[in-house]
Amino acid sequence: MLDSMEKKKKMVKPKNVRQLIVNYLGSDAYRKLGSASQRDYYDCLMVIHDDLGSTSIKRLGVPLMQEHYNDWLKRGISRANKIASIMSILLNWAIKKEVRVFNPMPHLDKIPNPPRKVKWKPEQVSKFLSTAYYVDNYKWRSIGLIIQMAYEWGQRVGDMRMLTWDTIDFDKGRCDLTQSKKGTDVHLPISGALMHVLKQQKEAFDFQPYIAPQINPSDGAYKPYPKERIHVYVNEILDAAGLPRKLTAMDLRRTAITEMVEAGVDITQIKQVSGHTNINSLTPYIMHTYTGASEALAQRTAFTEEKEIPSADPYRAAYYREDEWL
Repeated sequence: MLDSMEKKKKMVKPKNVRQLIVNYLGSDAYRKLGSASQRDYYDCLMVIHDDLGSTSIKRLGVPLMQEHYNDWLKRGISRANKIASIMSILLNWAIKKEVRVFNPMPHLDKIPNPPRKVKWKPEQVSKFLSTAYYVDNYKWRSIGLIIQMAYEWGQRVGDMRMLTWDTIDFDKGRCDLTQSKKGTDVHLPISGALMHVLKQQKEAFDFQPYIAPQINPSDGAYKPYPKERIHVYVNEILDAAGLPRKLTAMDLRRTAITEMVEAGVDITQIKQVSGHTNINSLTPYIMHTYTGASEALAQRTAFTEEKEIPSADPYRAAYYREDEWL
């Protein structure tokens, strides 16, 4: 672990990776990140620090970084790619500061992240919430609320577990949230069903700031559920509800956004809910939905029939003479 005082030292031109990381952690580039991104970056930087800390910056070429990437793969493909991505950001920052002139990371032979396509069905969400809210004396009530908010609003579970009462306006029926990842503000309407649960929760936990805290106090305070423990409790509820463990809390945001796409919601409106600032970030949700493909083909068929284009329908095409195609 890096000494916190070392981060505050006056920046000097780093010679090894450890010094480079120290300088980066004290930079405006790092401080401007959202709190969630800072944690993710820091976790990856500590892996890089442990593996390459004493390595001279001059030695960071393609062969050496490929060797370390291959070693990171033991942590899983997604994790290895995340560490490699942060390493690339670190080296690009070093280039900007004229410490490096070349970033080897884009030139590595990397394995693409396997696409995750798991999507909750509405009936699965309903069964999960019924179990969470009404089984075993409400011990899972806060977990159920985190899941319900993440699903209804299409938000990250990490933001929902940290949500505080001052974001909720009961009179206007809305939640005003600043997303932790990029600091994007989103304004979310509260449905009747969710409002009912929130009012019940407020009666139970109005004396402390968090909407869905752990039900047992720690050191005299009701604290948010630790991020790494959410999936443990979700699995307990999945088991109790007889639902497959392939469903995860992380799938809820994808599920919500995909459902909006399939419902034909305009992309600009989806961005207002999801907080995406770049439309390209929504591409994974837009692609490969059956409803989207069906509607696209139906619209094409309607267009070609209106224009009387014979090639649009192979069955109709058989009735056209060859000279009518010219």
